[in-house]
Amino acid sequence: MIVVMGASGNTGKVTADALLSRGEKVRVVGRDAKKLQPFAARGAEVAAGDASDAAFLARAFAGADAAYTLIPPDFRAADFRAYQDRIGEATAKALRQSGVKRVAFLSSVGADLPAGTGPIAGLHAQEERLRGLGVDVILLRPGYFFENLYASVPLIQQQGIHGSAIAPDVKMSMIATRDIGPVAAAALAAKDFSGVQVRNLLGARDYTMVEVTRILGAKIGKPDLAYVQFPYEAFQGALEQAGLSKDLARLYVEMSRAFNDGIVKVVGGRTPESTTPTPFESFVGELAAAFGPAR
Repeated sequence: MIVVMGASGNTGKVTADALLSRGEKVRVVGRDAKKLQPFAARGAEVAAGDASDAAFLARAFAGADAAYTLIPPDFRAADFRAYQDRIGEATAKALRQSGVKRVAFLSSVGADLPAGTGPIAGLHAQEERLRGLGVDVILLRPGYFFENLYASVPLIQQQGIHGSAIAPDVKMSMIATRDIGPVAAAALAAKDFSGVQVRNLLGARDYTMVEVTRILGAKIGKPDLAYVQFPYEAFQGALEQAGLSKDLARLYVEMSRAFNDGIVKVVGGRTPESTTPTPFESFVGELAAAFGPAR
C-alpha cells in the first residue's frame, strides 16, 4: 500500500494517477472526500481529513509501507511558519506511529538552507524531521512552479504588465508540476532509494522572468508585454490585496529577495537526472487559456 497526501492537488493527483496506472495499491488522502472520488472509482482507498491531525494521518498511513507527503498550502494562515510546523510535526508523528518505511517529500530548491528563504525554510524544517525518522526518505526539490504564474493573470489583464519582486535577469529553474508526480511514483513503486536521498527537479531549462513574459506575451497576442520588477514593499502590499495573509506575503518577499541575492541555489547543479521534460514553451498554452479566447 502506498499513501498519497494532497491527492486532489497538482502533484499529489499526478502521483496517485501514476501509481494506479502501475497497478499499485493506493490510498489517497485529502481534505475533501468528493474531490477524491475519481480515484475511488479506480480502486483507490480514500481517507479524508485534516492534515494537521496526527491521529487522522496515523490512520491514513496504517498498513502502508510507503507514502508521498507534502505540506498543503494555506494562503490565509496568520502565522505561516507555525502552520507548516503543525502539518510537518503531525506528518512525522503519524509516519513514526504507523511504521511507514519509505517516504517521498515534496520540498523545494533552497531547502538546504534553514532560514532566509521565506516559506522554503519551513520545508527545510520538515526535511530535518523526516531525516530523524530513521526510514528511507527521498527529498524532492523542484524549482519554481510554472503554475505560480497563474497568479499574474489578473495583473496582466488589468494593467497590461507582468511583474513580481524577482529581478528580471535572474535565471531560475522552473518546472511544470505534472513532471513531479511521475518521479515520485516511480521512486515509491521501485523501492530504489535508501537512507536519505535528495532529488532535484529543475524543469527542461532555466528561465528569467523576462523570458517567460516574452513567451507568454507572444502566446496571448501581446508581443510587447513587459516585465516589471516591483519594489519589495509594493509587492508585499499587492500580495495582501490578492488575499494572502500578511505573514505569507512577507515570506514571499523574503523568498524573492533570496532568489535575487543568489542565496537560493541548486545544490549539485543541473544534471540529466534533474532535468524534466516540459519546457515553458509547451506549458504556456495552458496558462494562456486562463486569459480566455484569443483576441
